[in-house]
Amino acid sequence: MKTPAWAALKAHRSAMQNLRMADEFARDGQRAQRFSIEAAGVFLDYSKNLITPETMRLLLALASECGVANRRDAMMAGERINLSENRAVLHMALRNPAASARKYVLDGVDVGAEVQRVLAHMREFTQQVREGIWRGGTGREITDIVNIGIGGSDLGPQMVCEALRTFAHPRLTVHFVSNVDGAALERTLAKLSADTTLFIVASKTFTTQETLTNARSARDWFVASGGRATDVAKHFVAVSTNAVEVEKFGIDTANMFEFWDWVGGRYSLWSAIGLSIALAIGMDGFEALLAGAHAMDEHFATAPLDANMPVLLALVGVWNVNFCAANSQCVAPYAQDLHRLAAYLQQLEMESNGKSVDRGGNALSTASCPVIWGEPGTNGQHAFFQLLHQGTSVIPVDFIAATYGNGALPEHHRLLLANCIAQSEALMVGKSEAEVHVELRAKGLNAAEIYALTPHKFFAGNRPSNTMLLDSLTPQSLGALIALYEQKVFVQGVIWGVNSFDQWGVELGKQLAKTIDAELKSGTVSGAHDGSTKALMQRVMS
Repeated sequence: MKTPAWAALKAHRSAMQNLRMADEFARDGQRAQRFSIEAAGVFLDYSKNLITPETMRLLLALASECGVANRRDAMMAGERINLSENRAVLHMALRNPAASARKYVLDGVDVGAEVQRVLAHMREFTQQVREGIWRGGTGREITDIVNIGIGGSDLGPQMVCEALRTFAHPRLTVHFVSNVDGAALERTLAKLSADTTLFIVASKTFTTQETLTNARSARDWFVASGGRATDVAKHFVAVSTNAVEVEKFGIDTANMFEFWDWVGGRYSLWSAIGLSIALAIGMDGFEALLAGAHAMDEHFATAPLDANMPVLLALVGVWNVNFCAANSQCVAPYAQDLHRLAAYLQQLEMESNGKSVDRGGNALSTASCPVIWGEPGTNGQHAFFQLLHQGTSVIPVDFIAATYGNGALPEHHRLLLANCIAQSEALMVGKSEAEVHVELRAKGLNAAEIYALTPHKFFAGNRPSNTMLLDSLTPQSLGALIALYEQKVFVQGVIWGVNSFDQWGVELGKQLAKTIDAELKSGTVSGAHDGSTKALMQRVMS
């Protein structure tokens, strides 16, 4: 990348090779306050990164040179910033309150009225199910909801339902099926009764192969379990825009919930794709989720870049990836209810910014999105934290925790928080050889034993992390946290010059799968495949 700020950042990084965070904390008593920010109910401490005030000044100059504010404003104005698909990107309109002074306009039309219409439809339907008014073909109340989707139609709703389980309706259990592997559907259906189960088929086009395969099998199971074909409409609803296919499936189009092509799949949990969330926690809870996201949106839209949480989080990430050679990012939520967050962020970040060409189709000259991965603490401490502390790769970590737990075991939550804070400190301070020597001498080891053990017990430290704290895990705070990551991804996409809103990389495998499936079904392998592919196909057919 050829901008003055980029060149200045490279020179700056070269000049600070020997910087140690622990020394910076000792030198600057206000470092933690200087490099922390609070917005929309989320507190971010990014002080445990290899940064100085000069680093942040240069990173903000980079954001300015790359036009972050202008691109943000263009997105919010309804411009078609998704160039390769000629689409606007207006997922923020989904969480914009009806009474808001801000309007999201596409081709001269305020999209808010349509959003509110669908929300009203969702409220009416979810209230009927939750209150036991909506009943199945045999007249029994619904007890189980199965969301059938994939990608954004699964990851977001599932993550949110898991995260907000303490707010769920006591009678309703929500299940998620996405994988076309029949084991996933079979395992779910084995626990259910057809006459008390409601299926949500979530597919914008109603042609997604995995989703429709699972939906047809679920419909077959329903009928085979005693359900009448005429009762399919009482047990299946759709989130889609394809009324013809929905009706052909047997779903009453009055129970079809719409969303729009300006809603990307990985940004769709705020739309009718979130119907499973609304059924689980109620529309008041769903609207609180929207409100939290809206609060972060407003902060992102109005705060100066140097006091803008998504911008600062994004810039620190760019610094770690492009100037500190970090090619992966660990997400470690210290909240078991957020155990699906890393999987959700994998799609959000890697499908958005996992690109090798810029918006103009030119090859990138810099690294873009890192690999996103992680698991909840404290489990991760007993699995992969060894690599984080002493591995050859330096991997930044996002620690996420709630100050107050939702459970009835406060001593557990205190210990959880202690571990979260301790791990970020340990990654930063490490343990010197001198400290190892003192520790081993205190245990009575002789000089030879100390010499032999020291390399194994030495921690280099100086490893970067962010810590995000919520007061508690609620619909509103979770909404703000998700929106923070969405806007961070957008800012990083602008800086890397990529289109964060297309995903052509997922298409080729889908196309080839259709061809291969047809050949496996016919038992004939064509000559159009490479030797390995042919051999694999022949082996599975033998």
